[in-house]
Amino acid sequence: MKLKTVFAATLALSVVAGAVGAAEAPQVVRKDMMEGMGKAMGGLVNIVKGKTEYNADVVKASLTTMVDTMKTFPDQFPAGSETGHKTEASPKIWQNMDDFKAKAAKLGTDASALLAALPADKAAVGAAVKTLGADCGACHETYRLKD
Repeated sequence: MKLKTVFAATLALSVVAGAVGAAEAPQVVRKDMMEGMGKAMGGLVNIVKGKTEYNADVVKASLTTMVDTMKTFPDQFPAGSETGHKTEASPKIWQNMDDFKAKAAKLGTDASALLAALPADKAAVGAAVKTLGADCGACHETYRLKD
């Protein structure tokens, strides 16, 4: 009876470990992080374009997502994760990791400053989007593979 229990527990742990390992692949994690960033930026852009009314909670949540994401985003590019999982990461990241990290830090710092001053209306959100968009673009132009 004990042997069956040990076997079942081992099998369950193996299945869970396999699922967690696949879900935590850095390529998958960074893709999920970028999707979250896209949704956060989308919330801000919708305000700027007038698709949604100004909402301080949306602005705060979007900027908080960006700040939090940039704290750990560069850590999702360990050696050996250059390929696989349909990554859009350019090999240039690993060739110039310091610059890549600096660009991520700038985005995080700018988002943090904007969060502290919380844009209070549509025009201020528009200025924030310009700043953040420039930061995103600076990294994507250099470090994102295009189809």
